[in-house]
Amino acid sequence: MSVRIHIPPTLREWAGNADKEVIVQPGSVQDALIQLADRHPAAYRGVCDETGAVRRHVNLFVNDSLVRTPADFERTLSPGDELFIMPAVSGG
Repeated sequence: MSVRIHIPPTLREWAGNADKEVIVQPGSVQDALIQLADRHPAAYRGVCDETGAVRRHVNLFVNDSLVRTPADFERTLSPGDELFIMPAVSGG
């Protein structure tokens, strides 16, 4: 079984117009992001900066838990888990 990374509409073009999700192998949250970078580098750059840190305007969730601290990125993902990329929305 695998882990699903849900790609928001704003990043799908950078993921080669991939479907709404990318399937990766279980590992840590960081491992999932590395797999995303390997397959869709432009989408990864929309999520993480050049140091590998998640951009300030992007939130990550594993299932319903916010990923924020360094320990959260080491969290082991189990088969069937879902990683959601949630960019901030702003405007007037």
